Amino acid sequence: MNFFKIHIFKSIVTAIVVTMFFSCEDNFNKVQKIGILQNQPIGEAEDIDLKYTEYNDTVVKLLANLISPKMYDYSNRDFGFSEFPDGIELKIYDENNNKTTILANYAIFYSDTDVIDLQGNVRVATHEKDTLFTEQLYYNQKLEWVFTNEPFYFKRPTTNLRGTGFDSDKDLKKRQVLETSGVIEVDN
Repeated sequence: MNFFKIHIFKSIVTAIVVTMFFSCEDNFNKVQKIGILQNQPIGEAEDIDLKYTEYNDTVVKLLANLISPKMYDYSNRDFGFSEFPDGIELKIYDENNNKTTILANYAIFYSDTDVIDLQGNVRVATHEKDTLFTEQLYYNQKLEWVFTNEPFYFKRPTTNLRGTGFDSDKDLKKRQVLETSGVIEVDN
Protein backbone atom coordinates (compact mmCIF):
# COMPACT_ATOMS: atom_id res chain seq x y z
CA MET A 1 0.00 0.00 0.00
CA ASN A 2 2.77 2.45 0.85
CA PHE A 3 4.35 1.59 -2.49
CA PHE A 4 1.08 2.50 -4.22
CA LYS A 5 0.88 5.86 -2.38
CA ILE A 6 4.50 6.70 -3.20
CA HIS A 7 3.90 5.84 -6.88
CA ILE A 8 0.79 8.11 -7.01
CA PHE A 9 2.67 10.89 -5.20
CA LYS A 10 5.60 10.66 -7.68
CA SER A 11 3.18 10.67 -10.61
CA ILE A 12 1.40 13.77 -9.30
CA VAL A 13 4.72 15.59 -8.66
CA THR A 14 5.96 14.63 -12.14
CA ALA A 15 2.75 15.87 -13.75
CA ILE A 16 2.98 19.20 -11.87
CA VAL A 17 6.66 19.69 -12.80
CA VAL A 18 6.01 18.89 -16.47
CA THR A 19 3.01 21.25 -16.52
CA MET A 20 5.06 24.03 -14.92
CA PHE A 21 7.90 23.42 -17.36
CA PHE A 22 5.65 23.74 -20.40
CA SER A 23 3.77 26.73 -19.01
CA CYS A 24 7.08 28.54 -18.34
CA GLU A 25 8.21 27.83 -21.88
CA ASP A 26 4.96 29.27 -23.24
CA ASN A 27 5.37 32.44 -21.13
CA PHE A 28 8.96 32.80 -22.29
CA ASN A 29 7.78 32.74 -25.91
CA LYS A 30 5.18 35.39 -25.09
CA VAL A 31 7.83 37.59 -23.44
CA GLN A 32 10.03 37.21 -26.52
CA LYS A 33 7.14 38.27 -28.76
CA ILE A 34 6.53 41.38 -26.62
CA GLY A 35 10.19 42.35 -27.07
CA ILE A 36 9.84 42.02 -30.83
CA LEU A 37 6.67 44.11 -30.84
CA GLN A 38 8.39 46.91 -28.92
CA ASN A 39 10.87 47.25 -31.78
CA GLN A 40 8.05 47.55 -34.30
CA PRO A 41 6.35 50.85 -35.07
CA ILE A 42 3.18 51.56 -33.12
CA GLY A 43 1.60 52.93 -36.30
CA GLU A 44 2.13 53.13 -40.04
CA ALA A 45 0.69 55.66 -42.49
CA GLU A 46 0.79 56.07 -46.26
CA ASP A 47 0.28 59.07 -48.53
CA ILE A 48 0.52 61.67 -45.76
CA ASP A 49 -0.57 65.25 -46.38
CA LEU A 50 -0.45 66.88 -42.94
CA LYS A 51 -1.29 70.57 -42.60
CA TYR A 52 -0.35 72.56 -39.51
CA THR A 53 -2.57 75.61 -39.09
CA GLU A 54 -3.13 78.45 -36.67
CA TYR A 55 -6.49 80.02 -35.88
CA ASN A 56 -6.60 83.76 -35.03
CA ASP A 57 -9.76 85.89 -34.93
CA THR A 58 -11.77 83.83 -37.44
CA VAL A 59 -8.75 83.52 -39.78
CA VAL A 60 -7.15 80.14 -40.39
CA LYS A 61 -3.51 80.42 -41.45
CA LEU A 62 -1.43 77.61 -42.93
CA LEU A 63 1.95 77.43 -41.15
CA ALA A 64 3.38 74.19 -42.56
CA ASN A 65 2.50 71.28 -44.81
CA LEU A 66 4.24 67.89 -44.59
CA ILE A 67 3.89 65.47 -47.50
CA SER A 68 5.32 61.94 -47.51
CA PRO A 69 4.53 58.58 -49.11
CA LYS A 70 5.13 56.63 -45.87
CA MET A 71 5.59 57.18 -42.14
CA TYR A 72 6.38 54.84 -39.24
CA ASP A 73 5.42 55.99 -35.73
CA TYR A 74 7.84 54.88 -32.99
CA SER A 75 6.34 56.99 -30.21
CA ASN A 76 6.23 53.82 -28.09
CA ARG A 77 10.00 54.10 -27.51
CA ASP A 78 11.68 55.91 -24.64
CA PHE A 79 12.88 58.61 -27.08
CA GLY A 80 9.94 58.67 -29.50
CA PHE A 81 10.30 59.46 -33.18
CA SER A 82 8.59 59.23 -36.54
CA GLU A 83 10.46 57.82 -39.52
CA PHE A 84 9.87 58.78 -43.15
CA PRO A 85 11.79 56.10 -45.10
CA ASP A 86 10.66 57.27 -48.54
CA GLY A 87 11.43 60.95 -47.99
CA ILE A 88 9.46 64.10 -47.26
CA GLU A 89 8.44 67.42 -48.71
CA LEU A 90 8.00 70.06 -46.02
CA LYS A 91 6.50 73.44 -46.96
CA ILE A 92 6.89 76.19 -44.36
CA TYR A 93 5.03 79.49 -44.63
CA ASP A 94 6.05 82.81 -43.10
CA GLU A 95 3.83 85.64 -41.86
CA ASN A 96 3.48 86.97 -45.46
CA ASN A 97 2.52 83.53 -46.77
CA ASN A 98 5.92 83.11 -48.51
CA LYS A 99 6.88 79.48 -48.87
CA THR A 100 10.14 77.69 -48.09
CA THR A 101 10.27 74.09 -49.33
CA ILE A 102 12.48 71.40 -47.82
CA LEU A 103 12.97 68.09 -49.67
CA ALA A 104 14.87 64.98 -48.52
CA ASN A 105 15.09 61.29 -49.45
CA TYR A 106 14.79 60.23 -45.79
CA ALA A 107 13.79 61.91 -42.53
CA ILE A 108 13.37 61.25 -38.81
CA PHE A 109 11.30 63.57 -36.61
CA TYR A 110 12.19 63.47 -32.89
CA SER A 111 9.04 64.56 -31.06
CA ASP A 112 10.76 65.28 -27.72
CA THR A 113 13.14 67.82 -29.25
CA ASP A 114 11.11 69.03 -32.29
CA VAL A 115 14.14 68.35 -34.51
CA ILE A 116 13.90 66.78 -37.95
CA ASP A 117 16.96 64.92 -39.25
CA LEU A 118 16.85 65.16 -43.06
CA GLN A 119 19.13 62.92 -45.11
CA GLY A 120 19.95 62.23 -48.76
CA ASN A 121 19.76 64.88 -51.48
CA VAL A 122 18.48 67.52 -49.08
CA ARG A 123 17.30 70.73 -50.75
CA VAL A 124 15.95 73.90 -49.14
CA ALA A 125 14.40 76.39 -51.58
CA THR A 126 13.05 79.80 -50.56
CA HIS A 127 10.54 82.04 -52.33
CA GLU A 128 13.48 84.35 -53.22
CA LYS A 129 15.09 81.57 -55.29
CA ASP A 130 17.84 80.86 -52.74
CA THR A 131 18.58 77.12 -52.61
CA LEU A 132 20.72 75.08 -50.22
CA PHE A 133 21.95 71.60 -51.20
CA THR A 134 23.54 69.12 -48.78
CA GLU A 135 23.43 65.43 -47.81
CA GLN A 136 22.24 65.94 -44.23
CA LEU A 137 20.44 68.83 -42.59
CA TYR A 138 18.72 69.32 -39.25
CA TYR A 139 15.63 71.50 -38.89
CA ASN A 140 14.63 72.74 -35.44
CA GLN A 141 10.90 73.47 -35.62
CA LYS A 142 10.74 75.51 -32.42
CA LEU A 143 13.55 77.85 -33.44
CA GLU A 144 12.76 77.61 -37.18
CA TRP A 145 16.46 77.03 -37.77
CA VAL A 146 18.44 74.77 -40.16
CA PHE A 147 21.98 73.54 -39.63
CA THR A 148 24.49 71.01 -40.93
CA ASN A 149 28.15 70.11 -40.48
CA GLU A 150 28.26 68.48 -43.91
CA PRO A 151 29.56 69.99 -47.15
CA PHE A 152 26.97 72.23 -48.81
CA TYR A 153 26.28 74.22 -51.92
CA PHE A 154 24.28 77.44 -51.56
CA LYS A 155 22.90 78.90 -54.77
CA ARG A 156 21.48 82.42 -55.03
CA PRO A 157 20.31 84.28 -58.13
CA THR A 158 23.48 86.43 -57.97
CA THR A 159 26.12 84.26 -56.21
CA ASN A 160 27.04 80.70 -55.34
CA LEU A 161 28.78 79.51 -52.17
CA ARG A 162 30.43 76.19 -51.30
CA GLY A 163 31.70 75.15 -47.90
CA THR A 164 31.33 72.84 -44.93
CA GLY A 165 28.95 73.56 -42.08
CA PHE A 166 25.95 75.82 -42.57
CA ASP A 167 23.72 77.48 -39.97
CA SER A 168 20.70 79.66 -40.80
CA ASP A 169 17.12 80.64 -40.22
CA LYS A 170 14.49 78.79 -42.29
CA ASP A 171 14.46 81.57 -44.93
CA LEU A 172 18.26 81.27 -45.40
CA LYS A 173 18.69 84.99 -44.67
CA LYS A 174 20.63 84.89 -41.37
CA ARG A 175 23.18 82.41 -42.65
CA GLN A 176 26.64 81.57 -41.46
CA VAL A 177 29.29 79.14 -42.65
CA LEU A 178 30.39 77.25 -39.55
CA GLU A 179 33.50 75.50 -40.85
CA THR A 180 35.50 75.70 -44.02
CA SER A 181 37.59 73.08 -45.72
CA GLY A 182 39.67 74.09 -48.67
CA VAL A 183 38.35 77.04 -50.63
CA ILE A 184 34.98 78.70 -50.20
CA GLU A 185 33.83 79.52 -53.68
CA VAL A 186 31.90 82.73 -54.33
CA ASP A 187 30.76 83.16 -57.94
CA ASN A 188 29.27 86.31 -59.43
